[in-house]
Amino acid sequence: MIPIYIHPAATDWPALTRRVETSDTDISARVEQILRLVRAGGDKALRKLVAEIEGRILSPAPSSDAPDSLVVSEAEFAEAIAAIPQKLRDAIDTAARNIRRFHEAQRPAEISLETTPGVRCVQRSVPIQRVGLYIPGGSAPLFSTVLMLAIPARVASCPEVVMCTPAGPDGIVAPAVLYAARLCRVDRVYKVGGAQAVAAMAYGTDSIPRVDKIFGPGNRYVTRAKQLVSVADCAVDMPAGPSEVLVMADSSARPDFVASDMLSQAEHGTDSQAVLVCNSPDFADAVTREIDRQLASLSRRETAIQSLAGSRIIVLPTRGELVDFANLYAAEHLIIQMVEPWEVASHITAAGSIFIGPFSPESAGDYASGTNHTLPTSGWARSFSGVNLDSFVRKITLQELSTTGLRSLADTITTMAAAEGLDAHANAVKIRLQ
Repeated sequence: MIPIYIHPAATDWPALTRRVETSDTDISARVEQILRLVRAGGDKALRKLVAEIEGRILSPAPSSDAPDSLVVSEAEFAEAIAAIPQKLRDAIDTAARNIRRFHEAQRPAEISLETTPGVRCVQRSVPIQRVGLYIPGGSAPLFSTVLMLAIPARVASCPEVVMCTPAGPDGIVAPAVLYAARLCRVDRVYKVGGAQAVAAMAYGTDSIPRVDKIFGPGNRYVTRAKQLVSVADCAVDMPAGPSEVLVMADSSARPDFVASDMLSQAEHGTDSQAVLVCNSPDFADAVTREIDRQLASLSRRETAIQSLAGSRIIVLPTRGELVDFANLYAAEHLIIQMVEPWEVASHITAAGSIFIGPFSPESAGDYASGTNHTLPTSGWARSFSGVNLDSFVRKITLQELSTTGLRSLADTITTMAAAEGLDAHANAVKIRLQ
């Protein structure tokens, strides 16, 4: 079911790091059409798309509290919150506390110093004013993603936080999503999904405000929409693709633990990828047997089977080669089940989030440890960070020069300006010192 590669040559590694390849030609054309329609037609176009794509029929001019309104009403919030079992409520509350604590620790300090006498330079963090969160719905409404995005937005003191998430044909949003949104003080929740939600937040409509930055995962339509609006219209959190995990393991690891980590990734979606790099063919075989055994009891078994077909196990002879392959792959989630895992982790230069040791499953970071689960995929971990507090702020620099400070830099500035042929730059200094 899952292919195994024994001691592949380094020249073959790039091919083994490829993700599941899909053609997005048809998707791109449809997403471009959706973006054009919403940009030109606003709410009217948006409501038609919700009916056409999401299967929810909306009246032409609803009131704010009507069942087919685009915005979730207070009555809907109350009903959803009342429907949450206490055990789930407690679990969400616990996860939220841990996520909040970790992100509060990330608050940056203001930097202020004299680079030379009379020259003061400052760096100050300013929150993004209006952020838009996209929360997928469908077969697995990701209420955990509400926590991962809304909590740091509020810790960063963003003044306005809005959220889009699809409702079912009956107009109902998953209760746990609404409970998490209220817990995290999201200002408004809109019952819109897909590329049309991204378009509404990027361009603004009468109902949904234009935001300064869009956060959140989604399917290929949502991902493509974020890519397109990010070119000229709205910032987005990061490039994203299907979710993935890479497990590094040696003889100290337990095959059943490793198999469970790979399957927890594989059940995300048919285009998710789970990769194991280990140093023993016997261990690789043991993991595949465990995968078969555990797979039989999964409710999303068929999804996992399709995902595993695009996954792989790679056996490499040395610890250094395992590290080199992991850095080349640049996994969204990297799990290290090896002797001295912290030492191994010290050599990792490309990963979204790292899980150290046998008792640190990916699901801990997905839900409740406190780290953020919105992470770069498809190799983007080589150049992007996962969502963190910095994602919700901008860094503004300030400077103030006294007469003494400007005089001390005058020759440096005017010499450089003259070399670049920018006379006005030099004159801006000279005129002040005459």
